[in-house]
Amino acid sequence: MRTDSSPGTLPAREHLPAGDAGTPVLDVVIPVYNEEKDLGPCVVRLHDHLKRTFPYAFRITIADNASTDTTPQVAQRLEAELAEVKSFRLEQKGRGRALRTVWSASDAPILAYMDVDLSTDLNALLPLVAPLISGHSDLAIGSRLARSSRVVRGAKREFISRSYNLILRGSLQARFSDAQCGFKAIRRDVAQVLLPMVEDTGWFFDTEMLVIAERAGLRIHEVPVDWVDDPNSTVHIVKTATDDLKGVWRVGKALATGSLPLDRVARPFGDDPRDRDIQDVPKGLARQLVGFCVVGALSTLFYLVLYSLFRQFSGSQIANALALLVSAVANTAANRRLTFGVRGRGGAVRHQVQGLVVFGIGLALTSGSLAALNAASSDPAHSTELAVLVAANLAATVLRFLLFRAWVFPDRDGSRQDSSTVVAGHTPSSPTYTTASGGHQQQGGPLPHRSAHQPYVQGSTQPYAPGSTQPYAPGSTTTTQFRAGEAADGTWRDATMQLQPVRPHDTDPGDPR
Repeated sequence: MRTDSSPGTLPAREHLPAGDAGTPVLDVVIPVYNEEKDLGPCVVRLHDHLKRTFPYAFRITIADNASTDTTPQVAQRLEAELAEVKSFRLEQKGRGRALRTVWSASDAPILAYMDVDLSTDLNALLPLVAPLISGHSDLAIGSRLARSSRVVRGAKREFISRSYNLILRGSLQARFSDAQCGFKAIRRDVAQVLLPMVEDTGWFFDTEMLVIAERAGLRIHEVPVDWVDDPNSTVHIVKTATDDLKGVWRVGKALATGSLPLDRVARPFGDDPRDRDIQDVPKGLARQLVGFCVVGALSTLFYLVLYSLFRQFSGSQIANALALLVSAVANTAANRRLTFGVRGRGGAVRHQVQGLVVFGIGLALTSGSLAALNAASSDPAHSTELAVLVAANLAATVLRFLLFRAWVFPDRDGSRQDSSTVVAGHTPSSPTYTTASGGHQQQGGPLPHRSAHQPYVQGSTQPYAPGSTQPYAPGSTTTTQFRAGEAADGTWRDATMQLQPVRPHDTDPGDPR
């Protein structure tokens, strides 16, 4: 599967319409566990802020994680008093589980969450979701580590937060600055495809979601925030840090082995329809060049070490051939996975055979260089041999990249799976939920999307044929597509419908929350 050249399964980003009757644009989820004292003031303050400053319809959803105090009663009272507030109760603990469950059922096109302590200044909420509404970005996060952020917290939490983000940068090559800030938002069409790929149900949920999104090429917008530490936080730092490190290892292993289907959440090339009409545009050339250079540098060092070892008991030609053969096999395998993004065992033997042909060309260049050196000098120094081999390998490297890109790993449509086939697939380890509404079961996951050129008539949920005022007739051969997140009947699913976990073992009684 080629992640760098996949056309993607998500539709192009579009600016959300100015208004959609009956459907809130923003759904802010507040996950809580035994927060009977803070929940009321938090929701009232957030509701008042959104009423005064947010220009779109909104909803506040309280996600109760199996609280044992009076938190459920407080949530029900707030729901009765405030029309924009809804409550939802889960019988299992875990912030990640709560967010995935509520976000999967929400009908709002923009999904957000914040911690109940409201440590983040609410003035950052509109800048957080604005890039998602405009279609500029796919996810948005608040950052306490940005230069313009103003943060008040103890030295211990500051050290833990910065150390954790350094670990993410060093191990998972994460480029976002703050994974743990409880202030994030995501577009619903992205969440429908991304959430089933996130396995964690606790505090590592945020990090795993962001790493997968970033590796898939989604755009993450960061907002500097003002943040005041809550001294009464109930988070168990040691247990949470241990679980996070386990999550880093699990995700890093999945990325290294290629088991994460990143093509599911890939965006098409360009969000403008004119960009998507361009044909034969080289994709991923810059990234492939960087990957090829890194692999090539390591392969060259490996080759020189092998040559020096083989040279101890054989002549220069034999040592060169053996070293080049071993390093060529390793180089082909590394480029296959890291540079050109080919996963799985399919075609691996053919690729190695073609790589050996490329190896033969490199062998001819380097052997010819050695032969020319020996002809010029009967007993050349070992350092001179190495210098000649390095020069010959540089010339062979350029030719090797061109042959790899054009012949061994070509960018052909038939060399990768169709995106719709990939989306339909489901791995047993992917946590998904079914929604029960009106006696029908709906499987969570990616939904079909309408074409960028397929118009909708305001006030109607049926797609109209281009240039016509009549909807497509039932039973016609035209394939009807729907907007991401829209049901087949043109309705939106209720945000408070009952959700049931598909996996029986999807429980985490030891969650520290």
